[in-house]
Amino acid sequence: MIIYAGKDYNDVSRKAANIMSAQIIMKPDAVLGLATGSTPVGMYRQLIEWYKKGDLDFAKVTSVNLDEYKGLSGDNDQSYRYFMNTNLFDHVNIDKTKTYVPNGLEEDSEKACADYNAIIRSVGGVDMQLLGIGGNGHIGFNEPGEAFEKETHCVNLTESTIKANARFFASMDEVPKQAYTMGIKSIMSAKKILLIATGEAKADALYKSLYGPITPNVPASILQLHPDVTVVADEAALKLIREKGLL
Repeated sequence: MIIYAGKDYNDVSRKAANIMSAQIIMKPDAVLGLATGSTPVGMYRQLIEWYKKGDLDFAKVTSVNLDEYKGLSGDNDQSYRYFMNTNLFDHVNIDKTKTYVPNGLEEDSEKACADYNAIIRSVGGVDMQLLGIGGNGHIGFNEPGEAFEKETHCVNLTESTIKANARFFASMDEVPKQAYTMGIKSIMSAKKILLIATGEAKADALYKSLYGPITPNVPASILQLHPDVTVVADEAALKLIREKGLL
């Protein structure tokens, strides 16, 4: 595991973009596992800037996203398909027919999950998986629990996650209560993993994930077993790790 420290959010975003862009340059037809949320927005912005300068080409890239809310269509402005289009896909030359997000409108959970597992297999697996981390250590929507979920599955979102997402909706009642998400086995099958974390609110989760016991109570702790993980975090997120003399 490699840990890079960034001074602040912008520095972390640029460092993460450097790692992701290197993957695209080294393998133009790379399969990228992408993530949503506020953390990767700066990285996507940097990738767009480099694309516009002619430094990056997304023409042969395939993407698979970690998750999607159950019940939201891709044109709903809170869906993760909409997020990816507005924060990255609409601004680069990626072929949108090769950008995959779980089908939030598929009411049959088993079918939605089986279909997405089949897509991941059909593209040959993920070359680099981008991850954020939740304050409770969740990755994707793999919440703390009694076991590590394997492949794509439907999750009931925890109250803390629903509250964290409520700021994006008009009311708490509008926040989806379920989501489709890649499972831990799907994430761990990626050849490389890039985890980005910013802010002191992530410090405890980051410390427990990287240096604590491997337990489904802290889903990201499983990353300790992956052979190629790069972490990019700002000083606030690394605060506990530094205090304990581990970095």
